[in-house]
Amino acid sequence: MNLFTSLLTRVKSYVGPRDLPTGTSFQDGFERQAAPIPIVQTRWFQADLEAAIVTSTTGSMRLPGALCRALRRDGMISGVLSTRTEGLVQLPVRFSGPDDELVNALSLDFRSVFPSAELALLSGDGRVLGVGVGEFVKIDGSLPVLRRLDPEFLEYRWSEDRWYYQSIHGVEPVNPGDGRWVLHCPGGAVQPWTHGLWPALGRAYIAKEHGFFLRENFANTLANSAKIAVAPTGATDAEAFSFMQKVVNWSVNAVYVLRQGWELKLLESQGRGYEVFQDIIKTSNEEIIVTIAGQLVTTTGGAGFSNAAIHSTIRSDLIQSDADALAETLNTQAIPVWTNECFGAAAVKSAPRAAWDTTPPKDMNAHAIAANTAAGAAKAWDELLKEAKKRVNVVELSRRYGVPIEDLKEAA
Repeated sequence: MNLFTSLLTRVKSYVGPRDLPTGTSFQDGFERQAAPIPIVQTRWFQADLEAAIVTSTTGSMRLPGALCRALRRDGMISGVLSTRTEGLVQLPVRFSGPDDELVNALSLDFRSVFPSAELALLSGDGRVLGVGVGEFVKIDGSLPVLRRLDPEFLEYRWSEDRWYYQSIHGVEPVNPGDGRWVLHCPGGAVQPWTHGLWPALGRAYIAKEHGFFLRENFANTLANSAKIAVAPTGATDAEAFSFMQKVVNWSVNAVYVLRQGWELKLLESQGRGYEVFQDIIKTSNEEIIVTIAGQLVTTTGGAGFSNAAIHSTIRSDLIQSDADALAETLNTQAIPVWTNECFGAAAVKSAPRAAWDTTPPKDMNAHAIAANTAAGAAKAWDELLKEAKKRVNVVELSRRYGVPIEDLKEAA
C-alpha cells in the first residue's frame, strides 16, 4: 500500500463506509489477513501481568491481548471457556422483526454469514479481554462473512475517544457498523478492558505454569533413587573406584556379586515438597473455573453434577449475559450490514434481530406445563365470569406465557 492509498483509506474511514476486502473465492477472501504476525511469549511472570495492567490504562491492548492468547494454551482455561462460548453459539437462535421476508432470509443466511467458530472466538475475546474486534470479508459472488481479528492489535486513543487497529496496512480507525468493522464490548463502553477476566485468569495461569514446571523439576531431580556404594575399610582406592564405575554404569537387570564388606544401597527421597506445587496447580485450576464458569461444583463433577451441558456447567446469568451482549453487537453492527447487502439501504430500518434462547430444557418443560395449566384455568374462569359479563383476557395471558398469537384469516 502506497502513501496515497493509505491516506485515502484514512480519509474514507472518517466520512463513511469503505470498500470491503474482496477475494476470488472463499479461501482467497480468508487469506487476506488484516492482523500482523503476533509475537509469541511462551513464559509469563507475575511482573508481566503487572506490566499488562499498567499499559492497558493507556489504551494499548498489546500486552493484555498477548496474555489472553497465551491463556488459551492452558487446557483448563481452554476447556471451560469453550463450554461458555461455543456452548452459547450452538444454542437455538430466534429471529424477529417487522418484515417476515427479512426474518426468513436471515434465518437461512445466519450460520454462513456469522460462522459459529468466529462468533465463539469473538464472544471469548469480549469476556476475557473485555473487548473483541472483527471485520466483514466480502467474497466475490457471495455474502460478506464475519471474521474475528486478534484483539492484541487494538488501541484506544483517549484524546480522540476512538479505537484503532494495527493492521498490516498500518494503523486504521475502527468504525463499528460501517460495513467493515464490528467492535464487541461486553465489558462496557468505557474502559472495557478493566472488566475483562484476564487479570484474574492471568494470575492463576502464571502461578499454575510455574507450579507445573517446578513440579517437573522436582520429579526429574528426585524421581530416581541415589545409589550408594560402600567399600570395606581395607579396599584400595583403585578397587573402590572400580566398584564405583560399575555402579555408575548400572543398567536394566544389572547383577552384582559382592564380597563381604562391599555393599550397594539405594537412597530414595522421602520429601513431600511436590505437594506444594500440586496445591498451587489445584488452587489455580479452581480459581480459573470460578472465574469463567461462575461456580465450581458442577464443573468439577462434584455433588449436584448432572451432565456436561452448558446450562449445568456455566452459571445461568453468565450465559444470559453473554447471549445478550453478543446479540446486541450483531443486531446493531452486523445484521444491518447483511440487510443492506441483500435488500438495499431502504430495508435497513426494518432489519431483523437475532437472540439466543438460553432457557434451560427443564425450565422450558416447566414453562410449557404452566402455560397449559393456565389455558385450562382460563376456560374454567370464563364459566364463572359469565354471570358478571366478564371474561379472561387471553391475549394478555398468552403474552405473559410467551405464546405467539395471530389473527385468524377469514375464509375466501
